Amino acid sequence: MNNHFLIIDDSATQRHLLTSFLRDLGHTVDICESTVGALEKIATNLYTAVFLDIVLPDQDGYKFLRELRSHSQTANQYVVLCSTKNTKLEIDYGIKRAKANDYLTKPVSRESLSAALDKLLQQVT
Repeated sequence: MNNHFLIIDDSATQRHLLTSFLRDLGHTVDICESTVGALEKIATNLYTAVFLDIVLPDQDGYKFLRELRSHSQTANQYVVLCSTKNTKLEIDYGIKRAKANDYLTKPVSRESLSAALDKLLQQVT
């Protein structure tokens, strides 16, 4: 099954890694280096999920996620936060307070991505 994903990350290395994993699995991927223009992309495309970095140059991922959730057209977008922040407190904050659907710690591995995709596909199908 071909799904369409958006990656928002300022790290070229992280974007390349995640893009490679997703494309190897047969998915389509769009990328953004920052949150600039990302909200419009999400509003006009039907993404299966958005992979969102937390530490970004123009606006942090938490703030962007709050903005995304505040618009009726994008409020239900499935979002996976991706970060090096890996304590239980930080992960819980990302999911419970920031209202992400899932959380992946960096560096993302094929195994952790596959587990996240399995969870995602169970929820959206």
